[in-house]
Amino acid sequence: MSAENTIVSGIAGRYATALFDLALEAKQIDVVAADMATIKTSLEECADLARLVLSPLVSRDDQARAMAAVLEKLGVSDLVRRFVGTVALNRRLFALSDMIDVFGKLLAAERGEVVAKVTSAKKLTVKQMEALTKELKSSTGSDVIIDAHVDDDIIGGLVVKVGSRMVDSSIRTKLQNLKFAMKGVG
Repeated sequence: MSAENTIVSGIAGRYATALFDLALEAKQIDVVAADMATIKTSLEECADLARLVLSPLVSRDDQARAMAAVLEKLGVSDLVRRFVGTVALNRRLFALSDMIDVFGKLLAAERGEVVAKVTSAKKLTVKQMEALTKELKSSTGSDVIIDAHVDDDIIGGLVVKVGSRMVDSSIRTKLQNLKFAMKGVG
């Protein structure tokens, strides 16, 4: 199993590894992966949910009950509901987003895929994502999963990170480099 060779550490790593092992054992890896993606999207899109997860002021019981209600509404599997419930009761919900990220890395390693973090100023179209996936696959030699993020601060262009390699073709970086070059002239 290639996921065993993936190095994970910390709270998020331990919890994500436990969930990954449970999902493999139950033969529900695809279901759990889809559920985790749904939760991640909900955390990113709902400020109230993000506050609930991060707030140390909300009691563990209230967090567990609220998360159970949210997960029920989202229609996630029983395995994921029980996992998130355990995370809530152990007061580790603050690390849930990181657990989801580590789970994704474990899944990609298991499938022999590479995860590319792509940041763009605007949401990429399906055609752009397909072209980028094809280009990254040819340069890495592996199947590529794109983890796309939007950051309008980069003004334009892309920032692509695959493993420890990063290509920054953003307008922001180009302007910063120009600014540094101009300081040397004067």
